[in-house]
Amino acid sequence: MMVSITRVAESQRKPIPPDDTQLGFGRYFSDHMFMMDYTPEPGWHNPRIVPYAPLPLDPACMVLHYGQEAFEGLKAYRGVDGAIRLFRYHKNLERLNASAKRLCMPTFDSATVADAMKQLVLLEKDWIPKTEGCALYIRPNLVGVDPFLGVRSSQSFLLYIIVGPVGSYYPEGFNPVSIWVSDRYVRAVRGGIGEAKTSGNYAASLYGQMEAKKKGYTQVLWLDGIEHRYVEEVGTMNIFFVIGDEAITSPLTGSILPGVTRDSVLQILRAWGHKVSERMLGIDEVVAAAEKGTLREVFGTGTAAIISPVGSFHYQDKTHRVADGRTGPLSNKLYEHILAIQYGREKDPYGWTERIDL
Repeated sequence: MMVSITRVAESQRKPIPPDDTQLGFGRYFSDHMFMMDYTPEPGWHNPRIVPYAPLPLDPACMVLHYGQEAFEGLKAYRGVDGAIRLFRYHKNLERLNASAKRLCMPTFDSATVADAMKQLVLLEKDWIPKTEGCALYIRPNLVGVDPFLGVRSSQSFLLYIIVGPVGSYYPEGFNPVSIWVSDRYVRAVRGGIGEAKTSGNYAASLYGQMEAKKKGYTQVLWLDGIEHRYVEEVGTMNIFFVIGDEAITSPLTGSILPGVTRDSVLQILRAWGHKVSERMLGIDEVVAAAEKGTLREVFGTGTAAIISPVGSFHYQDKTHRVADGRTGPLSNKLYEHILAIQYGREKDPYGWTERIDL
């Protein structure tokens, strides 16, 4: 399908933030957005790039009442050579289609959406920050838009993409964070929708996250929703524990999002010859390793932060330091390696990046 483009008038363009170091995360949005509609007949149609504006949603719109929605998050990078690159975007679109299936929404042709996304990024290329560590964040969103209050799947849908410049996800930058282990609240449960990237999972996490913040911690570590025993995710990220010479992350049990950065880290560690396990890991095993001094590192993985090292965790009235509380060598090596690939400082041996400004 051909994507139509309606440009914002020069006089109505937004000012681009001048200081990359003050961007924060998710505060600024560019001048244009992509939209595409779905109805049973003719299916997906009318792909278009238009001026950024509020969505014309009916108050009875089903996404507002029943949460039929899925989204993604990825980035476009301005490399050290000035080139614009995307990182593993095929995996994000693949995951968005998987989320759509789980939420009874129509899948889309990934090639069509990928082409539209690239056109949008190139149209907004002036918004891509020039500072390494900053990027253009890309947020595709798929929502059910039928004006109907009966509980069923919507029959009409809207897919849209917005973009905007971002800096570091954490104000403290690439430094160890402290986390609080919740053995009361859960984010998701096996058999539910934890493996889909959908708003309901994030809404379920807000109260526990608020509690963690009140207690002075950066993030909350979620345990499984059945036994409250096995570690699952940290905040909105996947998480790895390095115990002895083994890097461990939870298997994809259905309650855990199959993170693109998680998959990247697994592939890199195996390519480096590091011992890696995807297995159920009990919080008691983590505590025991911390007390014995064999817990070498803990780090979260996600698109926003890439690698987020953990310096300490609090569980059942006791705080445990991770090694010496500093960023571990493996966390730092992974962060620098992935960042170097994304910004073109190192050769990409995995074929993950694509230059789009050719």
